[in-house]
Amino acid sequence: MSEAYKIDWKEELIDGKVAAMSPAANNHNVIAGNIFGIFKFYLKGKTCVPYGDNELVYLTPTDKFIPDFMVVCNRDKIKHDGIHGAPDLVAEILSPSTAKNDKGHKKDVYAKSGVLEYWIVNPADKSVEIYLNDGKGNLIFHNIYSIYPDWMLVSMNDAERQELVTHFKCSLFDDLDISLDDIFYDLLP
Repeated sequence: MSEAYKIDWKEELIDGKVAAMSPAANNHNVIAGNIFGIFKFYLKGKTCVPYGDNELVYLTPTDKFIPDFMVVCNRDKIKHDGIHGAPDLVAEILSPSTAKNDKGHKKDVYAKSGVLEYWIVNPADKSVEIYLNDGKGNLIFHNIYSIYPDWMLVSMNDAERQELVTHFKCSLFDDLDISLDDIFYDLLP
């Protein structure tokens, strides 16, 4: 196979099993880049560091993940070979091949390892599910934010449309206003 067609596979260790990660689809990459951009701009000059895809996180001897996005506030966890310990915020962008792990085993490991806030981002329905750590090793559902499709918006009256939540806050940074339109900006139809 020529170098032009070589696929560079990334690998995670999930519950002791090596899992090759296939290349992400366009909308997955766009969303990951949008989230990274929001936090990169906000965190400039601050202690916390945003990371896009490709950074390995060492959580347990049998679990080493590559989140789609994360924020690390304890710089002592940052090493040359990856992040050693729980990030403060993790976002995973769902795909058919990752949804089971993202909502199951990985979420459980993130919780027990001390991740404070976990996002499950769904490109299909343009939603962000947010889970917060209860301090006992559990990520508890906090809220879900969605962009409503046009066909639903036209069936709502003005008052209902005005009540829709299109912005939310990250629990770690109460002055960071996050827009759903910014997260899901420039997706392919």
